[in-house]
Amino acid sequence: MPRTPETGRTTVRTIVWTATAMTCFAANSLLCRLALAQDRIDAATFTTLRVVAAALTLGLVVWIEHRRLPRLACVKPLSVVALLIYLVCFSFAYVRLEAGPGALIVIAATQFTMLSVAFHEGERFKPAQWIGLVMAVSGFVYMVLPGASAPDPVGAVLMAASGAAFGWFSLLARGVDHPVEANAGIFL
Repeated sequence: MPRTPETGRTTVRTIVWTATAMTCFAANSLLCRLALAQDRIDAATFTTLRVVAAALTLGLVVWIEHRRLPRLACVKPLSVVALLIYLVCFSFAYVRLEAGPGALIVIAATQFTMLSVAFHEGERFKPAQWIGLVMAVSGFVYMVLPGASAPDPVGAVLMAASGAAFGWFSLLARGVDHPVEANAGIFL
């Protein structure tokens, strides 16, 4: 459970925002899978449309807030690479995966990447956090093992790469002063 740095206690606001973010992650997977199902659109065109729509939307938000276009000078090239890997792998994975396993893989890979970096940077987990991590990784490994219900291996690898890239994209955004403008610049 997320905790506030000041008190160490979980707040209702934190729970609501965390639940909202997780719901949006799941909705993103469902909508992407629906768009890519039954050859309605190819993965490359779908990715291009996502990038253009995000760039226009975020650019418009920056224009409304600041009456100027996003500044591109502060864009981190590694953030652009991470976002591109996330988007391309995500779309091509969903041509091969169902929405449920795809969502589980991308979220697990994102969280595993971010937790690994946190651990590497000196954060130490409490026993309950270790138990949760072991349970999540075990469930992930069980789900992708070959068998009757295992997802397509190529799709699973692409989705895991997508999740890892999204984790790096998120980590690279730490400390950004204006996140909406930074994301607008990255998409542009």
